[in-house]
Amino acid sequence: MRRWQTLAVLLLCLVLSGTTACGGKGGDEASQQLADVVLGDLTISVSASGNIAAYNETNLVSSTGGKVDNLYVEEGDKVSQGDALARLDTGPLELSLAQAETALAQAEYNLDKTEDPYSKKEIRDARDDVEDAEEYLNYAKSMLIQAYLDHDEVAISQWEAEVYLAQINLGIAEDTLDAMLSAPDDDVIDIMEMQVNAAEQALAEAQKQLDEATFTAPFDGVVAGVYVEEGDIIAPAMPIIYLIDLTSMELNAEVDEIDVPDVKLGQKAIIEVDALPSIQLEGTVTLIGSLPIVEAGLVLYEAKLGFDVPQGLELKVGMSATADIIINQRTNVMLVPDRAVIRDTQGNPMVRVMVNEQIQEKSVIVGISDGYQTEIISGLQVGDIVVVETKAKPTEPGGLFP
Repeated sequence: MRRWQTLAVLLLCLVLSGTTACGGKGGDEASQQLADVVLGDLTISVSASGNIAAYNETNLVSSTGGKVDNLYVEEGDKVSQGDALARLDTGPLELSLAQAETALAQAEYNLDKTEDPYSKKEIRDARDDVEDAEEYLNYAKSMLIQAYLDHDEVAISQWEAEVYLAQINLGIAEDTLDAMLSAPDDDVIDIMEMQVNAAEQALAEAQKQLDEATFTAPFDGVVAGVYVEEGDIIAPAMPIIYLIDLTSMELNAEVDEIDVPDVKLGQKAIIEVDALPSIQLEGTVTLIGSLPIVEAGLVLYEAKLGFDVPQGLELKVGMSATADIIINQRTNVMLVPDRAVIRDTQGNPMVRVMVNEQIQEKSVIVGISDGYQTEIISGLQVGDIVVVETKAKPTEPGGLFP
């Protein structure tokens, strides 16, 4: 896309009228070339290097410990999410679960009896006892009144005693009913509720341990390591199986301190693996480290670049790779060689354009540059010919050509 044209040094000396040195004693000569203004793409990137790592990986560990009852996979096996990988002996765990269920049932029963110690039938019978006592007291009082009217001393004495006993019986019946209907002690209820909560937590933990006795794959992946054998006795937190996802990986890279300010999350990157030079992978910046890494006097920063692995690609964890992180990109823009852009006395960008074999200076607005080509936003047109100054090798005194 770039076409260079070379002007004879002698002709340039005449056209530039002394603005460019064409030769001199003991000095370097300057030569000039012509280049077309062309349309093209421009990409600015910074480099990073590091090693391939698994993006999604996990060590399956035992939460309780116990005996390994079954192993269902071997190292290198491909598994799907939810597949059973190993199982511990569940006998002791099932016993613990049954004991926890019994303890919860007992705690709930105790709470119910404390909150409602009497059944509905018992309360109904107590109300009936009060009504019966009231009716008999009223009856005894009516009989006592009749004995007074009859002036029957024996009957009066008898019914006075009956009224007295009936009043006592009514009081007992009423006290019994009140006790049944009165609210239970709040402190006792609080204790009972705490016992129920503790029993529920113990049951949940027993169920969790039983569920975790079967190790299942949390994602699709490959078994990268099996650390136990059937019959082994393992302790809590001991690794059982190492699982990695080889479909999505990342490059753990290091970026120079000069370049890291331009690196942003989400930027695209082209990754090349040393062991697979014919393959280019597209990645994305997922992490930029905040702490420096000092190596042999160089200050570097960690960057992680995630990428998807094409099916069938033999990519291994630990492989060396490099990446070009794209920090700026333009497509279908006007481009000139970087050395074609110069500055006027005010520091504004300008170029020298060849028009009818004459050089004219034009002010331009520039965009990005990769150090070789510069984007021209305005001031030129595609097809214009610009002058590019380059340094030539020293010539012999009086020579015309480099």
